[in-house]
Amino acid sequence: MTWTIDKIARIPTGNSILIEGLPGVGNVGKIAVEYLIDKLKAKKIYELRSNDLPHYVFVNEKNIIELPSIDIYTTKVNGNNILLISGDIQPTSEVSCHNFCNKILDTFEKSKGKEIITIGGIALQEVPSNPGMYFTANSIKMLKKYSAGAKTKRELHEFIGPILGVTGLLPGLAGKRNIPAITILAETFESPRYIGINGARKIIKHLNKKLNLNLKNNKIDKELENSNLDIEDFEEEIFKEEQKVQKPKEDSLNYIG
Repeated sequence: MTWTIDKIARIPTGNSILIEGLPGVGNVGKIAVEYLIDKLKAKKIYELRSNDLPHYVFVNEKNIIELPSIDIYTTKVNGNNILLISGDIQPTSEVSCHNFCNKILDTFEKSKGKEIITIGGIALQEVPSNPGMYFTANSIKMLKKYSAGAKTKRELHEFIGPILGVTGLLPGLAGKRNIPAITILAETFESPRYIGINGARKIIKHLNKKLNLNLKNNKIDKELENSNLDIEDFEEEIFKEEQKVQKPKEDSLNYIG
């Protein structure tokens, strides 16, 4: 279950900020990072390969076969090299996830990277109309730096459940190497069919402010609104499917990441 990184373009070194957003709850991280890749005109510099990748392919809009992939892109904004990880899948096992994260960290250290940001979702049992945003980090300094100015309903540690996958493990392993890392999570709905556009939008705007990405908030709203789901229609649909399910009295979650 080894991972290899193929270099396909010139690699920036020094002062890099790595932002990860792979598929997860509501695809919050994936939506946010792919939006940044598009709007910041990031260029692909690495392709990651592994024999642990799923044994299937996708068929694109041109009816051409595509293998599942995870890639790293780069762009430069206000003197910072921004590295962006996006892809079709998460590593498929615990061992593979550890190998993947360590390979990323090896490469990040060699390029003299500065900070890591991972993005994910918090699964709720109801569709959030105004998703909350939460922060956790591998140091108090990083936590204060990125959570300053953000409103949260309650502390993340009050939720039940671990942060799964690369979203949680990458910052954890980064801490062992003294690489500052922060995880930013937004509330979304637990259904695998739900797309967490609102949560992704909130995180994009927060990173826009913190990293001075020079994106216009009104354009972020406009460009994402066509992808959004009508919350009332979606809630009516899931109610029909789940009306017989007994829900607990207090808020809970099954998965973060």
